[in-house]
Amino acid sequence: MTDTDWLHPPMTEVRPLVERALAEDQAPLGDLTSSLLEPRTIEYRFASRGTGRLAGTRCAGETFRQVDPAVELAWTLDEGAVLEPGTVFGVVRGQIGSILTAERTALNFLGHLSGIATLTAQFVAAAAEGGDARVWDTRKTLPGMRSVAKAAVRAGGGRNHRGNLSDWMLIKDNHLGGIGITEAVARAKDRWPARTVHVECDSLEQCIEALEAGADAVLLDNMTPDEVRACVAAAEVRQGGMVRRTLLEVSGGISLSTIASYAGTGADMISVGAITNSAPVLDLGLDLA
Repeated sequence: MTDTDWLHPPMTEVRPLVERALAEDQAPLGDLTSSLLEPRTIEYRFASRGTGRLAGTRCAGETFRQVDPAVELAWTLDEGAVLEPGTVFGVVRGQIGSILTAERTALNFLGHLSGIATLTAQFVAAAAEGGDARVWDTRKTLPGMRSVAKAAVRAGGGRNHRGNLSDWMLIKDNHLGGIGITEAVARAKDRWPARTVHVECDSLEQCIEALEAGADAVLLDNMTPDEVRACVAAAEVRQGGMVRRTLLEVSGGISLSTIASYAGTGADMISVGAITNSAPVLDLGLDLA
């Protein structure tokens, strides 16, 4: 295991995802164009045409393996590496037909996931200009690709919010239409005592109620930086001479131009849906060596 293994998605998620992607690209008759080529061993290089962060190498590697296990692939850079125009980050060698069959699927994974890592890195850098708050992702991911998208967030220097509805309880405003904050927290802690109980609040009053109810984390939704500061002050509790504060998350319309102001409020986490649902693809290519 290397220091960067945790940046990669689990292979149990990667294998079926790649299998579906290749089936989508080849059904029902396979790669008709590549079938015209005579057998020939050839070498290509992965190179960046833009500036960003690398992610998706495990998905790309699995793509070549499933198309042709005899193809040799060596990554010269790992997940999270900084890319500049012209940076070579991998070399692939094998039968030309196999490489070209896998090419587009591999590049689709690399471009999309590197785009997520790149935008995440931009938000992380912008947040650091204002304070110590960490950048969190959300569940706003393409269906079926959440695990690899969240790995790309890690590659960009961000951190992962809950992965799915079963990870922990996030009591949002729509839930509060059928149950109050205090009752919801009490019921959650009774039924699932080892799970995190997270409550969305859109006012200082709701935040205080969630804190007094014993919420483990509070999501401060669509608040101004000053409103967030007031909630941070309310969350400070003295216990035995130590300061213990419920984890506070800021969310709602955070942009690259505003994240620094929120990072300086004392909140712990800033969640940004845009890093997974609006990240532009990073331009990457596979060129003849």
